[in-house]
Amino acid sequence: MRGRLVPILAALQPIWLRRCFQTTSTLRSFSNQIIKSPSLLSLDLADSWSSTSKQSDSSPIQENTNNWTAKIIDGKAIAEGIRSRIASEVSRMKELIGQVPGLAVILVGQRRDSETYVRNKTIASEEVGFKFKMIVFPENCTECEVCNALCRFNEDPSIHGILVQLPLPQHLDEAKILNVISLEKDVDGFHPLNIGNLAMQGMEPLFVPCTPKGCIELLLQSGVEIMGKKAVVIGRSNIVGLPTSLLLQRHHATVTVLHAFTKNPEKIAREADILVSAAGVPNLVRGSWVKPGAVIVDVGTNPIEDRRSEHGYRLIGDVCFKEATRIASAITPVPGGVGPMTVAMLLCNTLESAKHAFNFT
Repeated sequence: MRGRLVPILAALQPIWLRRCFQTTSTLRSFSNQIIKSPSLLSLDLADSWSSTSKQSDSSPIQENTNNWTAKIIDGKAIAEGIRSRIASEVSRMKELIGQVPGLAVILVGQRRDSETYVRNKTIASEEVGFKFKMIVFPENCTECEVCNALCRFNEDPSIHGILVQLPLPQHLDEAKILNVISLEKDVDGFHPLNIGNLAMQGMEPLFVPCTPKGCIELLLQSGVEIMGKKAVVIGRSNIVGLPTSLLLQRHHATVTVLHAFTKNPEKIAREADILVSAAGVPNLVRGSWVKPGAVIVDVGTNPIEDRRSEHGYRLIGDVCFKEATRIASAITPVPGGVGPMTVAMLLCNTLESAKHAFNFT
């Protein structure tokens, strides 16, 4: 029975999807024009276990002195460089074929962090020359309303990327809504087939989830070695924690995932050469959680009230920045770290989708 299913499933794959997997050299060429990450397929290596296997480089990361201050990984600057190259490519596309990529966003409710993310995506899309559409639903909207809007975007040939800003209100079925998005327009990379291919050697998703992709890009462009290093990811959400752990494994890190039921999380975190926190808990990671010389990627964007701020609040991370900078070798700030990279990766994915739709090289 299992043997019969394989050709059936293959036949059901969209032609565009099969073509995507058959043209990895084209994708690799395109990706290298915009970002530094290599094709995931090019990273695949066969595991060879034996008692005489060569041990990976275990040289310790340089420990910090008492006067040390961690290097700040400037996600804003790196993202600006990527966005500049995307804008040039969009300009070339418009000049040659009279078309530009289109991005559509659905926002439900009035979460402060979600509004911040969407505002940043709107500005970035306009800056690089994308067509941008957004629909805002009230907190008490129905699944049917959201799904109908998604279906309209699926059928709109001017839209090449669709995303629903997460998280959604609890009364909405997140999985059901996300599954409505056309696979070819799932630039957030949350479709089960995208996540499944991310997890499998020899396969490459159409789109890698934007925040995990941005985390890896920050490490690569900052010269941080990933292969053979111990990585700890705090949080196992479908949005960040899970795909980040999968992506780190594809880059050959040894990965441990911490969650709310993990015993002795502080001890485990302190073993990490690379520590990624995506728990959504302000100042969860204190200095005692950090290995001297570790590299920290703080995905947390937690709004706290601040009347002095323009919007009445400010964002802080999962990591106690003041303490961590005295111990780590490098760290991403909040804001200005992972956030801008998430937006840049969204633009990359949308541009890639548009290029496939227009057969533009």
